[in-house]
Amino acid sequence: MMSKLKTGGRILYFFEAKKLLSQLLDKYPVDIAHLHNIYHHISPSILHVLKKRKIPVVMTLHDYKMVCASYHLQAFEKPCEACYGGKYFMAIKKRCVKESLAKTLLSTSEMYLHHKALDIYDNVDIFISPSRFLKDKLSEMGFKKEIVCLPNYIDSEKFSGLSGDVKHGKEGKEKTLVYFGRLSPEKGLLTLIEAAKIVFREHKHNNGITVKIIGDGPMREELREKVKSDGIDNVRFLGYMKGEDLYREIKNSMAAILPSEWYENNPMSVIEAFAMGIPVIGARIGGIPELIRDNETGLTFQPGNAEDLSEKIETLLADSSPLAEMGEKAQKFVEDELNQEKHYRRLMEIYGQIAL
Repeated sequence: MMSKLKTGGRILYFFEAKKLLSQLLDKYPVDIAHLHNIYHHISPSILHVLKKRKIPVVMTLHDYKMVCASYHLQAFEKPCEACYGGKYFMAIKKRCVKESLAKTLLSTSEMYLHHKALDIYDNVDIFISPSRFLKDKLSEMGFKKEIVCLPNYIDSEKFSGLSGDVKHGKEGKEKTLVYFGRLSPEKGLLTLIEAAKIVFREHKHNNGITVKIIGDGPMREELREKVKSDGIDNVRFLGYMKGEDLYREIKNSMAAILPSEWYENNPMSVIEAFAMGIPVIGARIGGIPELIRDNETGLTFQPGNAEDLSEKIETLLADSSPLAEMGEKAQKFVEDELNQEKHYRRLMEIYGQIAL
């Protein structure tokens, strides 16, 4: 019980983190602070130390914590904006933090303390959003701090040595789609499996497509049971993979797929697939459409709509010849727009903007 109370106290305001950071800065002074995901383990208490020392602060946003007690603008597996305008008490009514009243009360208290009582994030000079969607959504929900866009980047050379077993095109290309990531409700995997089921029924007598699901998470057993009970023979679970083993599975697929049903920010799964020259079928939600341009770098579909997704898969089955060109455009997009050098230059501009 005491450990839970201590953890709760740390989330609200972690005095020890504040003290330790002050000691660290005494020993190692800095010119600027760039923060990521400080919420629970460190807590925004450290912002008071940085402000007192007049250290400029940049903070990169990876989720919707600035406006949502549950981080994801989602409740009961559906997008939710009930806390619009700072009405954080709506989270308690919905118990939207892991469906727990205690956890929701704590997160809601955190929101009121940090955003209303202390306005602690006013100590951040500028926020960075990896997607235009996240930036616009936070502003729409009532967050008034300055936000600039800076997409995620990738080192394309990391994938240059990989080679697939087969080439794009009708001759010999393995008919597979690949999902890789966490197996959790917001990722839309039940929609993906339902779409695979529709395609299987249409093509079970003429060599249809296989969907590979790579990853682990809380839905693992539920998804496996769904496939088994519905007799879906074109879905394969490959478990958790990483490094070159994972990348080769992606490289050898016709396309990657991201069927998310929450407001994705700037998903690295799409960017990584692009870096390997693999187009992506993605849901039209959050920041996904900022990356996937229909019929250029992939295809998009209505989130949660298995029929629409199955139609996009059918499009690939009917004619896979555009895949190579889409893959090339996707790869060129990340090489030109999401490279390390461009990211670094823009980041230095942001630093310079607040360090004047």
